[in-house]
Amino acid sequence: MKKSILVSACLLGKNCKYNGGNNYNSEIEALASKYNLIPVCPEQLGGLSTPRLPAEIQQGGGKDVLCGRAKVVRKDGADVSEQFIEGAKEVLNTAKQKNVKLAILKSKSPSCGKENIYDGTFSGNLIKGNGVTTDILEENGIKVLTEKDIQQIKLFLEEDE
Repeated sequence: MKKSILVSACLLGKNCKYNGGNNYNSEIEALASKYNLIPVCPEQLGGLSTPRLPAEIQQGGGKDVLCGRAKVVRKDGADVSEQFIEGAKEVLNTAKQKNVKLAILKSKSPSCGKENIYDGTFSGNLIKGNGVTTDILEENGIKVLTEKDIQQIKLFLEEDE
């Protein structure tokens, strides 16, 4: 039986990105020949529509949102923290049901970002931090990498076999 990997649906060509597009990555899709890729979009799972206004975490990272110390705010000022938290919980439930050990998520995203996310000013500036889904997965022992970590992904999968 193939091992399962959670993957940001936008990386697999699904049009779920905030602007209605995707972030298709052929190297990630190629993993489907050996692994069961489970597409997830935490923002859609949390009830947000596509397309939607862009959102960023203000005054913190994913853990801060999960603890109520920071908010995910749309460009028009609306607080969408609850939808981001709900989507992250749905992704975690899927990971647990499928016994997933690895998630490949979209870099810089307020849901899926790893190590660097946008700073909440909608100016393109990055800060150190993770998205909401990345933090909830890592808190539950699931390794998270991004599409920029293709070599690390391959190494992790080889070691896990």
